[in-house]
Amino acid sequence: MSAEFLVRLIGMAVLGLVGVFWGKNLALSIGGQPVQTAVVLGLVGALAGLVLTPYFTTRPWRALRSALMRVSGRTLWAGLSGLVVGVGLAALLALPFSLLPSPFKEIFTFTAVAVFGYFGVLVFVARQDDLFGVLRSIFGGWREHGERRGDKSHVILLDSSVLIDGRVVDIARTGFLPGTLVVPRFVLQEIQYVADSADPLRRQRGRRGLAVVSELQQDPNITVQISDMDVEGVRKVDDKLVVLARQLRCPILTNDYNLNRVAELQGVPVLNINELANAVKALYLPGETLRLKVIQAGKEPDQGVGYLDDGTMVVVEDGREAVGREVEVVVTKALQTAAGRMLFARPREKLS
Repeated sequence: MSAEFLVRLIGMAVLGLVGVFWGKNLALSIGGQPVQTAVVLGLVGALAGLVLTPYFTTRPWRALRSALMRVSGRTLWAGLSGLVVGVGLAALLALPFSLLPSPFKEIFTFTAVAVFGYFGVLVFVARQDDLFGVLRSIFGGWREHGERRGDKSHVILLDSSVLIDGRVVDIARTGFLPGTLVVPRFVLQEIQYVADSADPLRRQRGRRGLAVVSELQQDPNITVQISDMDVEGVRKVDDKLVVLARQLRCPILTNDYNLNRVAELQGVPVLNINELANAVKALYLPGETLRLKVIQAGKEPDQGVGYLDDGTMVVVEDGREAVGREVEVVVTKALQTAAGRMLFARPREKLS
């Protein structure tokens, strides 16, 4: 039984009883039929309670909870601090206001609390970066896992592409992703939708994403959080991630090129796994020698193609006759492309 349904039943019972007693007293005061009036007003009260109770109980609470979930802890702390300071300043004015005649002292005191409280929250939230910068300069002994990591690296949002990709598990185990890995529930729902697809390939990718989330949760050295934070008024998952990252002031971990570009244009830091993979590949300079198995012919005449252990493609000039064999090649050129690094080489025996 949901909480809203339970509240509806309670509201129906309470307002129904109120309608019965009110109808009885009303009928007695005007000389009407007590039983009929009580029954009619009781039914009206029960119907009103059944329909209206959630609008002033559970739904305002859910709206407040949703609004608070969208606010970062840093902003919330700055707002509460500003409210305390504003109310404190208003309290200092309470003494001179108390000397005024009634009702001016009550009006001025209430107005001062409202105005100073509002401007306190407004100023502290607007200048929260400066405020926390001053606090860091005063309390220089704050540890890295405190405020300093709370800004950028303490929380990292994961999108569906890195979970389906799976390499995030190995990267997290190396310790290169400090802090908490946060998987929003709407990302998890997107992966679930892919896992329920009728297409076998999509279904397999979705199930792998769910398995990766489970593997991250089971590793004691990795901190993972499934978050209920959502963004109202935004439907696309990528747009929700960007807005949420801006609110939390944290980066997004992804290997989606389009999400990467959109996030960068909006000033959101991005950690791209594909860029990391390209950055850690071994560098081969022209003139270096390596052993390579040529597995297929290239597009151009006399070309052969092979791959290194890290997936780097090597185009071997005059290597078509070596297809199926492992040969020693000399690197002649290295080329960086959008898809990754590509090497060009020639068989060593051809150069001698």
